[in-house]
Amino acid sequence: MARLVIMGGGVAGHTAASFARKWLGKEHEVVVVTPNSQWNWIPSNIWVGVGGMKKKEVIFPLAPVYKKVGIDYRQAKAVSINPEGKDGSDDAFITIEYTGQDKEGQSEELTYDYLINSTGPKLNFGATEGLGIGTEMGTHTVSVCTADHAEHANHELQACIAKMRAGERQTFLIGTGHGMCTCQGAAFEYIFNIEHTLKAEGVRDMADIIFITNESFLGDFGMGGIHFSMGGYATSSKVFAESLYAERGMDWILGAHVNKVEEGKVTYESLDGEIDEQEFDFAMLIPPFAGVGIKAYAKDGSDITDTIFAPNGFMKVDANYNAGAYENWKPSDWPRTLQNQDYKNIFAAGIAFAPPHTISKPMSSPNGTPINPTPPRTGMPSAMMGKAVAGSICDMIKGAPEPTHTASMAEMGAACVASAGKGLFSGTAAAMTVYPIIPDFEKYPGTGRDLNGTTGELGLAAHWIKHILHFGFLWKAKLKPGWTLIPE
Repeated sequence: MARLVIMGGGVAGHTAASFARKWLGKEHEVVVVTPNSQWNWIPSNIWVGVGGMKKKEVIFPLAPVYKKVGIDYRQAKAVSINPEGKDGSDDAFITIEYTGQDKEGQSEELTYDYLINSTGPKLNFGATEGLGIGTEMGTHTVSVCTADHAEHANHELQACIAKMRAGERQTFLIGTGHGMCTCQGAAFEYIFNIEHTLKAEGVRDMADIIFITNESFLGDFGMGGIHFSMGGYATSSKVFAESLYAERGMDWILGAHVNKVEEGKVTYESLDGEIDEQEFDFAMLIPPFAGVGIKAYAKDGSDITDTIFAPNGFMKVDANYNAGAYENWKPSDWPRTLQNQDYKNIFAAGIAFAPPHTISKPMSSPNGTPINPTPPRTGMPSAMMGKAVAGSICDMIKGAPEPTHTASMAEMGAACVASAGKGLFSGTAAAMTVYPIIPDFEKYPGTGRDLNGTTGELGLAAHWIKHILHFGFLWKAKLKPGWTLIPE
């Protein structure tokens, strides 16, 4: 009997566990270790953050789903890995600390034959002074990174709307809270849903709405920007994004590293090295991501965390981490199998793997402060990685000598539907496809991507698609009949 242990139950981990359980016979074990009791469809958190959905509509309990299909579920967090076992035993194991299931606070050593790290990110609020003071959600800013955060954000939003109805003008600051943030797309969706909600509430004229971002131009999205086919014409994400912000009367601050948040004010450094301030009444600033802080130990007890994990805490895989200067970067730098090169029975998927470098061109201020987006790898790419890694491990358990499936972001496309406002007849969204995610300027000169596979459409129909996808992916995640027919 082989035991596959999956650390993390988000998009990548849940996908890997679901397919592994389907593909492996009953003689093999699939174990999921995650501190969360609820599964969250994160793309819909932005709707919870404006009151368009309730928290209960974007989450569901994991335990009944895993019990139904025979997955061993441990509500716990992984704190360390011993890939060589320890003195007296060669059995590899992870140490977990329970966060629920009537075992809260207890520790356990859980052995494994294969291990998938899909822990996702640590929301690193502490990287920016004042971002998240007091609680994880913060007293000065809000977040939509979790369902609880989004519910809190909507509470604060409704308070602002009440003030505007009373004649008090409000300034909304939405964007990234650090120079090395990712998830510009979530901030993009949220600011447009804020604008749409204020308009629907009849108070738009009482609001100033500002987007603050570490992108050097609007529409970078951490992918170096996109050229895509839209309405039969080639256009850039820069032109597309700028037009959307301008026609909705929103301002923007580019190339900004927020280095301090105080009550009603952020201080930020720009790419030109200048230090400036921006006041706000409501601020939703995405925090930077880091690895969750898992340690690793050799058989003799020595610390080998730096061998398995990059300095940012994400796990090293089959990527080229010595690519050097931006001019030397190639699509082949990106991992294909997501297998750790020191320990062949360990894989990482989704946000948990360490990228070889950014996708966008690295930039810094004259003061040496890095200010550029880090690579997005959420949603569809995470699910595709989870499925591929599960496929490789299942084949290896059955005798394959090496990974049999690949999921390189340089070889895969992705689809995204970005909401610009929720409503059955008034909703709007941008439906975009990108192929490949990592641009390849040798294969696709000029644009870096295949325009036949890189498209964009804006309108009500795209909103309906996003709404349908919400229910479709929750159905899939609950492993209901036909779940495998819904694509990742």
